[in-house]
Amino acid sequence: MGELRLMKGNEALAEASIRAGMDAYFGYPITPQSEVLEYLTREAYQRTGATILQAESEVASINMLYGAGGAGGRVMTSSSSPGISLMQEGISYIAGSQIPCLIVNVNRGGPGLGTIQPSQGDYFQSVKGGGHGDYRLIVLAPATVQEMADFVLDGFLLAEKYRNPVLILTDGALGQMMEKVELRDQVDRSVRPVPAWATVGKPDSRPANVLTSLFIQPEEMEQVNIALQKKYAEIEAAEVKYQTVHMEDADMVLVAYGLSARISRKAMELCRANGMKVGLIRPITLWPYPYQVIRDAAKQAKGFLTVEMNAGQMVEDVRLAVNGQRPVEHYGRMGGIIPTPEEIVSVLERMYASAS
Repeated sequence: MGELRLMKGNEALAEASIRAGMDAYFGYPITPQSEVLEYLTREAYQRTGATILQAESEVASINMLYGAGGAGGRVMTSSSSPGISLMQEGISYIAGSQIPCLIVNVNRGGPGLGTIQPSQGDYFQSVKGGGHGDYRLIVLAPATVQEMADFVLDGFLLAEKYRNPVLILTDGALGQMMEKVELRDQVDRSVRPVPAWATVGKPDSRPANVLTSLFIQPEEMEQVNIALQKKYAEIEAAEVKYQTVHMEDADMVLVAYGLSARISRKAMELCRANGMKVGLIRPITLWPYPYQVIRDAAKQAKGFLTVEMNAGQMVEDVRLAVNGQRPVEHYGRMGGIIPTPEEIVSVLERMYASAS
């Protein structure tokens, strides 16, 4: 068993990044994720020698990530919604240059500067590509503080496996809440080999490594995009992750991720206690998305309800999966308001009445 601690989500994520052998972190403070930078500043360099730098802005942070990642480092940044918006150009460059890195978004309410309270309004930005061009991020959605920690090393390994940026999409409530966490053992970052593609100086034994997203000739740019799409198809085939609960007999299905999934699970239990056969599908990877498990559920279910802390974003992917076979509704709260299990139960009762 690993070391057990009672930790705040942001601090568990920061501790996990140290133990994952992170080489460098570049970030800028913004509520509700400033604890990540604060914790790393206090702990990381002293314990592992990792570089921790508070940049002058989020734009600077993402471009520092671009450079250090291009040199083969295991690198990370974190921010919250408006800060991630500022990073979008750099994220597109990183994806186009195929540089692995880990990006953390502790989602808060918007649009605009919004509020510092938790939200899930950044789903579209995360999974549809907030920057320009045909690119994808691998997106992981933790639902517990334990997963806040676990998904750090998982994210680094996925990024390095596919040479692609990985985004952990969490929210202000998970970032601030405290839960028991089992921490993994320390990874020795000094023994990790430098990738063959990294820009670390050119020996005589190989051609120069060039990492760029600029291809002036349209024929060359098309071939780069074709190669990227092939990689994304491989990720879709191999890396879909999800959790199902009580789906074996469910005739009404909740679909929710992150904090909303925890609340939805309690609503499901209340419904089950009252004789309603409600199941839950929790996407863990928001991209690649678990379309097939939802398609399969549509063969027996009477309807679907997505629960999100937004105006209705993931519901579009559920509707794509269901493809008109069953009704799909959305229930959401906005502005930093967290829905209650009782509110969700009320919607399900109405859906049951309509379906009977």
